[in-house]
Amino acid sequence: MALFFFLFLFFFFFSLPPLSLSTTANFSLSFPLFTPHSRPTTTINNHLIHDSLISRRTVGLSKAAAAAGSANSYNYKLPFKYSMAPVVSLPIGTPPQTQQMVLDTGSQLSWIQCHKKALPRTPPPSAMFDPSLSSTFSVLPCNHPICKPRVPDFTLPTTCDQNRLCHYSYFYADGTLAEGNLVREKFTFSRATSTPPLTLGCAQDTSDTKGILGMNLGRLSFSSQAKITKFSYCIPARPAQPGPVLPTGIFYLGNNPNSATFRSVDLLTFSQSQRMPNLDPLAHTVVMLGVRIGAKKLSILPSVFRPDASGAGQTMIDSGSELTYFVDEAYTKVKEEVVRLVGPKLKKGYVYAGVADMCFDVNIGQLIGDLAFEFDKGAEIVIPKEQILHNVDGKVWCVAIGRSSMIGAASNIIGNVHQQNQWVEFDLANRKVGFGKADCSRSV
Repeated sequence: MALFFFLFLFFFFFSLPPLSLSTTANFSLSFPLFTPHSRPTTTINNHLIHDSLISRRTVGLSKAAAAAGSANSYNYKLPFKYSMAPVVSLPIGTPPQTQQMVLDTGSQLSWIQCHKKALPRTPPPSAMFDPSLSSTFSVLPCNHPICKPRVPDFTLPTTCDQNRLCHYSYFYADGTLAEGNLVREKFTFSRATSTPPLTLGCAQDTSDTKGILGMNLGRLSFSSQAKITKFSYCIPARPAQPGPVLPTGIFYLGNNPNSATFRSVDLLTFSQSQRMPNLDPLAHTVVMLGVRIGAKKLSILPSVFRPDASGAGQTMIDSGSELTYFVDEAYTKVKEEVVRLVGPKLKKGYVYAGVADMCFDVNIGQLIGDLAFEFDKGAEIVIPKEQILHNVDGKVWCVAIGRSSMIGAASNIIGNVHQQNQWVEFDLANRKVGFGKADCSRSV
């Protein structure tokens, strides 16, 4: 079922026009980042399925807003609970209401949790967005061009509700549903700095209070609509055991003062003629060359990490996915080496989340060695041996790599577990992704 949904979704990506990024405006803002206890109930930690809602061009920043955004820098630092995905707190509306949103470089549509009016009227939960309090909030009617795209998107249908407003339904890989109205609203950072009204979802049928900040290359992503040409984040390492420590990192929109130290790899882009059934053309796709465990370079052909004629093998950077996923050829080689090193200590018959079966009863990462992902142009991510195993279920430790085929996908995905204590910078204007080693708990 998951495989069918994956193939069905990307079949309709074919009709989207090529991405066009503008460099006319440049925000320079920074926000606190935390790893929350859970993603929104409408997403999953190992989600793979990314949206293709709309391909229409959206309104850009005015020159005045661009100038204001370039001249100011904001740094919000708030303690949040530890968990599985990065979450930023963003000011939305006029006056602004702070909303928690999962920072997701693998998704396009941003959406927030909106208070649903009910009788008798009850005050909304403080974490939910109350549209009635914002002077810049507006809903999209059914006849809006975004609600009736040139090519219907059957994987994310938009319909008219009883009030003739644009209603969206958004499915994720585990079958959960986010739905509500498409709306337009500002992100208001200060009296002098705000985005123009951006298209996002206003979800009402969920009990969670966190939304999604879509940051992929789609034209409805936050970065595309707001003309953000560069953003970066630093996800802190999680403690071996849950405790009172609240790990905090930094999310920059705009220039990062540490950029000069990063090693970058080019983003791959795909023309409309290159759209393939297993390809996500809106993902942040990079050229990966191989994997090292300890000092040993595994015998995996570089072609395993690049899209083939069907799009299978694509390697993407996804902050919204907790685990990393490899296609079978790469996963098998990694497991063979782990078995060679510590095979007798494997927890037999145990599979975490249905996808990861390299697990142990204790943290024996030091017996395995450092894990490194090698990219083009000398860029790499190195996970030290002390952090190569991921604590799950309290008393089990797993190599945080899953088999893509187990979730019906044919891609390599670098998840947030393997982005910890790394600056990860998306330079959209120059089509690059940069990596820089850091202690994210101390980064500013």
